[in-house]
Amino acid sequence: MTAVAGATANLLDFVTNFWDVHRSTPGINDFAFGNPQEMAMPGFIGALAKHLEPESKDWYAYKRSEPNARQTVARRLSEWRGLQFQPEDIALTVGAFGAIATACDALLDPGDEVIFSLPTWFFYEPMLLLNGARPVKVPVRREDHDLDVDRIASAITEKTRMVIVNTPNNPTGRIYPASTLTALARALTEASERHGNPIYLLSDEPYARLVFSGSVLSSPVDFYPHTLISYSYGKVLLTPGQRIGWLAMSPNLPNREELRRAIELAQMSGGWLFPNALLQHSIDDLEDLSIDLIELEKKRDVMADALLEMGYELRLPEGAFYLWVGSPRPDDYQFAATLARQGVLVLPGSITEGPGYFRISLTATMEMIERSLPVFAAARQKT
Repeated sequence: MTAVAGATANLLDFVTNFWDVHRSTPGINDFAFGNPQEMAMPGFIGALAKHLEPESKDWYAYKRSEPNARQTVARRLSEWRGLQFQPEDIALTVGAFGAIATACDALLDPGDEVIFSLPTWFFYEPMLLLNGARPVKVPVRREDHDLDVDRIASAITEKTRMVIVNTPNNPTGRIYPASTLTALARALTEASERHGNPIYLLSDEPYARLVFSGSVLSSPVDFYPHTLISYSYGKVLLTPGQRIGWLAMSPNLPNREELRRAIELAQMSGGWLFPNALLQHSIDDLEDLSIDLIELEKKRDVMADALLEMGYELRLPEGAFYLWVGSPRPDDYQFAATLARQGVLVLPGSITEGPGYFRISLTATMEMIERSLPVFAAARQKT
């Protein structure tokens, strides 16, 4: 457990000694995490209220992956991706977090290696360590934040069991293009054949429906048969505290029957990693809801244009709800502290193993953005 704790220590220190200290300050402009800064959308509240009254004695009994919820996800995912997902290919999970944990429990043995790219979501490494797996980290290309497929291919060994891809990416906002995913699929296919074992690709897609105009999302499932997708409704609904998501197996995955059983066993033994009953009953209504993408893109453009004019370095994100900004100071944590003293909270890039950057969450209100711009300008001028 020492290694697992060490992998999350920086995040815990930031939350307890930095974010918790400042976030309740009156007038604070909180861009640190993807939390809602406004009340939940009425449609979400209405969806839960609609299904609150029990329709049978088992309405709130123990739930696994409910048949109606699986059918809804399989149908919508088939329409979206153009592949024929079956309800049995879908495991309802406690958000994408639960989906990733389930995939790791079902697929990984101690000593297996798992490749993912930097900068990264904070919890891949501790979750892998908890399963006895070895994280193998490969930086993205600095010039465009795209996957470095050649370096990923070079990192593959006979112990490689999985590659994790996060698109649209947290924290960079990059959507990996079809050409990159085609090259990655080719590299994984060749390596799987060379070593005599399939390398699984876990495509972590909680932001898949948060795609800005002019961009197109390609999923690895379109290119590589040994793909599983993890998804969360908490991002598109901006309700991260109501945790529901799913893990989906590609219809082209050869050993689906065996893997379906392994996934359900992992959910049971991992601490009943199924979402609660009310959220599963509501999923058909939740599928039709989304935060305002037009407003989100407006916030992206207002803030990005202003920061670029001030001299900050950033690449316009294609999806998700973050800006990934170069820190004017080498010590991004120190720069974040400077902003915090002036009422602006950002996430230092070091927390995501992206030193020299900081992350801005666009879930903040437009009023917060407008209030923060003079602070960003003054901090940039002092460097």
